[in-house]
Amino acid sequence: METFEFSGDYIELNRLLKAAGFCGTGGMAKIEIENGLVSVDGIVEYRKRCKIRNGQTVGYGSHTIKVVQMTP
Repeated sequence: METFEFSGDYIELNRLLKAAGFCGTGGMAKIEIENGLVSVDGIVEYRKRCKIRNGQTVGYGSHTIKVVQMTP
């Protein structure tokens, strides 16, 4: 399991996939989400801009990302 740190209250799912380097573009991330290839906390997620918050896990292919909010 990998860890991804972000600042703010949340990060949108499509932006997370791009920022984590799993999708080369935001458009590619949106397509992968629309096709049901991404899960949030073990449930397939189809909302491209789903708000991912501290402590959630995102699955994509063989990767699992634990999302952690950076502390100031």
